[in-house]
Amino acid sequence: MRTLQKIISRYMYQVSGILVAVILGIVLYIEMANERELARESAIRTFSQMDQILEENQKELEAIQEEYRQTCLHNAEVIARIIEGEPDVLDSVEELRKIAASVEVDEIHIFDETGRIVTGTHPQYYNYTFDSGEQMMFFKPMLEDKTLKLVQDITPNTAEGKQMQYSALWSNNGEFIVQVGMEPVNVIKVTKKNELSYIFSLFRVNPEINYYAIDAETGEIVGSADLEMAGCNITEIGLDFDDIKNKESGFEAKINGQKSFCVFKKIGSNYIGRVVLNRNLYQRIPMIMLILFLCLATVALFLANAVIRYMNKYVVDEICGVNKQLRAIANGKLEETVDSRGSIEFAELSEYINVMVKSLVDNNKKMSYVLSKTDLYIGVYEYNKYMEKIRFTDYIPQILSVDSERMEQLSSDIRKFKKFIDQLRENSLPDEDGIYKIGERYVRLEEIGKDDEVLGVAVDVTAEIMRRREIEAERDIDLLTGLYNRRGLDTQLASLFSSPENLKHSAMIMIDADNLKEINDTYGHEKGDVYLKRLSELIYNFGTKSSIASRQGGDEFVLFLYGYESEEALNETIEMLAYIQNHSSVQLGENINVSLRFSFGYCPANGNTDYQKLLKEADEKMYKNKLERKNGTV
Repeated sequence: MRTLQKIISRYMYQVSGILVAVILGIVLYIEMANERELARESAIRTFSQMDQILEENQKELEAIQEEYRQTCLHNAEVIARIIEGEPDVLDSVEELRKIAASVEVDEIHIFDETGRIVTGTHPQYYNYTFDSGEQMMFFKPMLEDKTLKLVQDITPNTAEGKQMQYSALWSNNGEFIVQVGMEPVNVIKVTKKNELSYIFSLFRVNPEINYYAIDAETGEIVGSADLEMAGCNITEIGLDFDDIKNKESGFEAKINGQKSFCVFKKIGSNYIGRVVLNRNLYQRIPMIMLILFLCLATVALFLANAVIRYMNKYVVDEICGVNKQLRAIANGKLEETVDSRGSIEFAELSEYINVMVKSLVDNNKKMSYVLSKTDLYIGVYEYNKYMEKIRFTDYIPQILSVDSERMEQLSSDIRKFKKFIDQLRENSLPDEDGIYKIGERYVRLEEIGKDDEVLGVAVDVTAEIMRRREIEAERDIDLLTGLYNRRGLDTQLASLFSSPENLKHSAMIMIDADNLKEINDTYGHEKGDVYLKRLSELIYNFGTKSSIASRQGGDEFVLFLYGYESEEALNETIEMLAYIQNHSSVQLGENINVSLRFSFGYCPANGNTDYQKLLKEADEKMYKNKLERKNGTV
């Protein structure tokens, strides 16, 4: 019995240690979750403040811009009146510069009736016309309508690319056009207050916290409290676009090599993020955990010692007395009986011994059956008409996806348990004999025996099913783009065309990436893969109804649109594809932005259920489109 005392002592200390560890783990999880929630709330408040500042700055900017526009136009009117009163100044650059200085403008340009600069404060601009650049073309409508008074938004000028505000109007006699230019110093100053990096600098009180603004389309960092980060792609610092878009409550990432907690929110066309280093976020937790550990360890040791003393007095000593009598029975004194007057449980023991012997014999057969089935993660349950409660192994609750409390309720009522098993069998997998979907698990469930005596075996085959499905996915999915491959497309189309009533108005589209060889030759095949991935994303997300997207191999793709209620709606969608055919771009890397071009041909289904024929006709039209684009006829 001294060995039993040691076992009990060791067990109690182990249990106490495990409980302390579990409690510490739970508290640690709660504390970390609480710190993350506080960080998320702080980020939301900061984003709200930033949004308010941006809104106020935008109002200020719009007011100053309007003031500049009116001032610029007014100055043009003043100069026009001066020149009309003193036409000789048109022959003197110096006189025009004096007028510019007195009216406080930076440039004066005089256009003749053909739209050509004939004089002004900057001779180097003479002979420029309204066709000399995109900036100057803004004023070309004045040649057709002499009543126009135009003020151009702040824009780089044609000659130097310098930010300027230009206005222009005809003289009262209609003989010439006066154009003035002003450098928008105050507007630029207020505009800088609207830059995200400037806003971030107002909030970066703690150097352990950084702020980022991410372009929602390209993933480029367009603003940061750390100015060196501006212009980088998020992948360069360790961020993932899927996390930014989908994890609004926050997520952990390794930013610039340091573990951090990130919270992002979409404001306008950007995702604004607050990033705090983990060492700063969780800096209070180590001290809290140390104090809690010391307290729990003290309480656990006290309770363990108290339980050990109680077990030694009321259990171990009682077992010692019973063992003496059992030893006599083992030595052949079968007439010896156990003194059960000290315990009700021991009084029942002799009654159950005969039942136990028979049960052990039967269990040999049962366990042989179980062991012959598999060596996987298994559970066993058993019941018969004599049992008040179902017996089950430890793994049964986990395999059947029920908690311990629910399992105890079911095991106490055989009818409820049988009904529960029957309900589980309703979720059988197609083409899988005896396998059922139970929660997140796949379980093979078998029973032997009759209603009055049943042995059930539950085998968790989740890993096997998932592995099989992964193999099927790898077979049908293109690894580079994530779209269906040729085999996957054929499987999907065959299934879809087997029920033509679901197609409604539909069309088969063949797509071929343009300029892929040029991209590969210029930037390398890795950038060519990026080019194909961007095109595949465009194809996958295209369309307002149902669609199936596939990469046939190389630079060829298939898009099948279906489920449209009218031919007009389908044609509008295809026209949208024709528009983005020449209006898309892709970011291949830092400072590498190229046009994303492709050729396509399509064939409406119009009740045709032969999708191979549709593919062939769409392919022919695609090559025709590609040839036309190459020859410049479209």
